[in-house]
Order: sequence, then structure tokens, then C-alpha cells
Amino acid sequence: MSSPQFPDSEEWQRRFQEMFRAFTPPQPQVPLENKEGKNREEFEKQIRSFTFTPKEIKAYLDRFVIQQEEAKRVLSVAVCDHYNHVRAALSGEELPHYVKQNVLLVGPSGVGKTYLVRCLAERIGVPMVRADATKFSETGYVGGDVEDLVRELVQQAGGDVSIAQYGIVYLDEIDKLAGFNSMGRDVSGRGVQANLLKLLEETEVPVRAPYDIQGQIQTMLDFQRGGRQSKRTVNTRHILFLVSGAFTRLPEIVARRMRRGHIGFRPQGAEADGREAVKEATTADFIEYGLEPEFVGRLPVRVFFEPLNADDLFRILQESEGSILRQYVAAFQAYGISLRFTESALRLIAARA
Repeated sequence: MSSPQFPDSEEWQRRFQEMFRAFTPPQPQVPLENKEGKNREEFEKQIRSFTFTPKEIKAYLDRFVIQQEEAKRVLSVAVCDHYNHVRAALSGEELPHYVKQNVLLVGPSGVGKTYLVRCLAERIGVPMVRADATKFSETGYVGGDVEDLVRELVQQAGGDVSIAQYGIVYLDEIDKLAGFNSMGRDVSGRGVQANLLKLLEETEVPVRAPYDIQGQIQTMLDFQRGGRQSKRTVNTRHILFLVSGAFTRLPEIVARRMRRGHIGFRPQGAEADGREAVKEATTADFIEYGLEPEFVGRLPVRVFFEPLNADDLFRILQESEGSILRQYVAAFQAYGISLRFTESALRLIAARA
């Protein structure tokens, strides 16, 4: 009687991968060695030769983003400062006490925050990921892990860690982590902020998530074939983080603080609307809102967005190189149809938007 024939390690690997592919989230794939080497070489050359000025970056943003002049100026300076520092670090000239220019964006929905960040990433040529802060939870609870942001960045970089470590992470609805309940600050929100702190400063993030069953099986098979394999990680030191939120209660907090500073009389301009009050927000105001002091301290650049009115939306439709109208015109052109809009029609669209 012949002994049973057990599948070899390659066959076991194939079977396990098929079994767990449907139950595990996508993980960064390692590109072919020759392709990865070429990408890395070209990308590092691009970063080492970073010569953009804030004026050039803003001029590019002006082509796509209408209004938001202050936001474009501040972001252009912050991004150039960051990648100039990265260039210096790659050349061995890194400043020892440099404070990374992580950015806090403040403004209502629909004013172009995400689009502006995406345009920045495209101009510089770095990978970028966007996520909502509300989908994350404190480690040990049901919900996403903030380290997944970095893993997704690796995916956007084609699996190349050396490219991902210079990318941009954009986290929206960060104000939702500043919740309150009857016992004080929201514990889950504080936990997520604490976990984000590690990313904002510097930490090593494993490319494979601890909960990734497929990765655990791969590690087991690698160990069986030739011993312990080194763990691939991403260092977050040179990843630029931008977080944003509407911060709807912030005008009230700022106004209350300003009233306390003018007891007994009402100074000229005290009736300024909420938009102007928000621009006076200090670190203490964000802390009172519910953000952790250490977290706010890692976001030294503050950018305030203006609400858009119907005239602004009309200009976006007509002037922005990213206007949705251009997409519709091109789509109709494919069928030999020339699509045109009257000014009155565009103004009606803008008024209803």
C-alpha cells in the first residue's frame, strides 16, 4: 500500500490563497523586481531634483481651483517646505530639529478641499490616499486601523515602499473624532487620535496587516522553505499628512473666547460673521473643540477655506481646467455632437448646486 502523496508547499500556497482571497482585504502587492527598481530610481531622481517654488505650485493650482486664494498660498508653501526637506534628507543634509509641515484644513463640505489636495499630489508626482476619519476606531475595537492608510499608500505606489514613504495621506472629517458624551471626551475618538499621532511623528508600519490571514500563511510558508523572512515596513517620517473637517462649532468657540477678552464693551467688528471668526482660531480653540493637545501640536499649518457662492460655482464651470463641463463636451464630441451651454443655463446650474 503506497503512502499518501501530500501537496508540496507551492500547492499549499495556491490553495490557501484561493481560499482566503474572498475573505481578506486587498494587500499591497510586490511588483516585479526590474519594474520596481526602475520606478524607484526614477522617483528618487524626481524627489532629489525637487525645485518647485510656492509661486509655481500656486500657478498650477490656479488652473484648476477657483477662489480659495489663501488656502492655495498656504498649501503651496507648506508642500514646498516639506519636499525641500525630503530632498535635503536624501542628500544627507537633513535638519535635525525640523518640524514636519502636516496640515489642518478647515472648511465646509463642497469647497474643494479634496480636489485641491489631489491636484497638489498630481503636480508633485507622489502617490496620495484619501479616507474619512469616521471609518477608523481605536486599536482593539471594531473598525479600520489607521495604519491601513499607509498600506493603501503602498498600493497606490504599485507596491513600492520606497515610493510610498514620500506620499501624501489626506484624512477628512477629522472633527468627527472630537466628540463628547456624558462622561467627557469620546474614548474612541481619543484613541484614534493617539494612533494617528504615531503616524504623524515617525513610526514603522508593516506592509502586511496583523489581521491579514493570507499574509500570516505566506509567512508560515516562507519560514518552512527557508527560515524567517524580514518584515517589510514603511517609515512615515517623510509622508505628508493633511487632515480636514468642517468644525461647525468652532466659530462659537472662537467668538466666546474673543468676548472674554473684551469685557465691558463691544469692539468694532465684533459682529463679524462666523467665517471671519474661524480664521482667528488658535490651538486652544481646537483643543476646546475636542482635539487632543498633542494631536493639534503635530498639525502646525492651518488652512481656512471660504464657502463658495453661486458666482464662484459659475466661474468653476467656465474657467477650471477640471470643470465637469469639459468632460461632457468631450463625451458628446465622441459621437460627433458639439455641446454648448448658454451663460444663463450655467448660472442656473450654479444657483441650484
